[in-house]
Amino acid sequence: MISERNDEIYAVGQLSRIVSPLLAWYAKQARDLPWRRSRDPYAIWVSEIMLQQTRVEAVKPYFTRFMAELPTVKHLAEADETRLLKLWEGLGYYSRARNLKKAALTVMCEYGGRLPRSYDALLLLSGIGSYTAGAVASIAFDIPVPAVDGNVLRIVSRILADDSDIADAKTKRAVTDMLAKIMPQGRAGDFNQALMDLGATVCLPVGKARCEVCPLKSLCEAYLDDIVESFPVKSAKKQRRIEKRTVWLVSCGDRVAIHRREQKGLLAGLWEFPNEEGHRSIKAWREELAERGWHAVSIKSAGEANHIFTHIEWKMKGYWVEVSELIAEWEWVGRDELTDVYPIPTAFKYYQEQVMKKEVQK
Repeated sequence: MISERNDEIYAVGQLSRIVSPLLAWYAKQARDLPWRRSRDPYAIWVSEIMLQQTRVEAVKPYFTRFMAELPTVKHLAEADETRLLKLWEGLGYYSRARNLKKAALTVMCEYGGRLPRSYDALLLLSGIGSYTAGAVASIAFDIPVPAVDGNVLRIVSRILADDSDIADAKTKRAVTDMLAKIMPQGRAGDFNQALMDLGATVCLPVGKARCEVCPLKSLCEAYLDDIVESFPVKSAKKQRRIEKRTVWLVSCGDRVAIHRREQKGLLAGLWEFPNEEGHRSIKAWREELAERGWHAVSIKSAGEANHIFTHIEWKMKGYWVEVSELIAEWEWVGRDELTDVYPIPTAFKYYQEQVMKKEVQK
């Protein structure tokens, strides 16, 4: 939704002027990224899913490892889920990996193992929204459709000095519609990637913008009016819910207890250390173990850790628990298996590191 000052005709006219200087800048300044070294639609798709809510530098090693082990849609469709999630371990938002496999199965069944050369068809695959469909369609197939995310919304809001709320879906639709009118034929992928790079390296969030090196500064109303810091306008996020949790690092000899989460909800289907809501005391848990007929040889603190999800923050207290015999309701694994086999969520990274350190100290 464009403000009165920037009606759509004027806005499209202004945006049309950025195409040539932006593409010229991209030709010289494009980032050298692993997934840009191939026009393979599969590789581009995997990279775009990994890049959702994840920094580029963090994705690079994951992408290289993933593509080495699962180089085609067929390999992905046939991948064992535990192994797939292990490859994804540390990237977070594990539903992305599950949706990748689900979409790969669809591509194998309906498109003969090749991603469809259609924005609308891509949009129907599991885990692919308008941004990812636009990115894959334009970069892999040069289909002239925009890929609009927060970076692009920030750039456009500054170019137009537009105070529309970028958290409002109406604003994203309006920007998408305007960019669709100026997409350069034959350079759609370059144009979208140029906007990605500009937003990632130059037109940065408030307080970090590098306007002095921006190729569009002479066309940017916010820069010319010296009000860059006023854009973009974005409504406040809903405050995260705080959850207290107690994490139990239960060991028996050289084995460590883990269990699998339910197949729905937060961290669905992943392996984790036994844990529960609330902060429990050592005394309370020793009494509970005794009630269940389990003997705790020792219980001691394993430290505190926090982990932030999109809408929830966990404040965790951990305890080492040594038991005299294996407890049937848990899976008991060697420490090497935590590294090589079982996908443990990043939320438990601190405690996984404690487990591995204990192994080294023996």
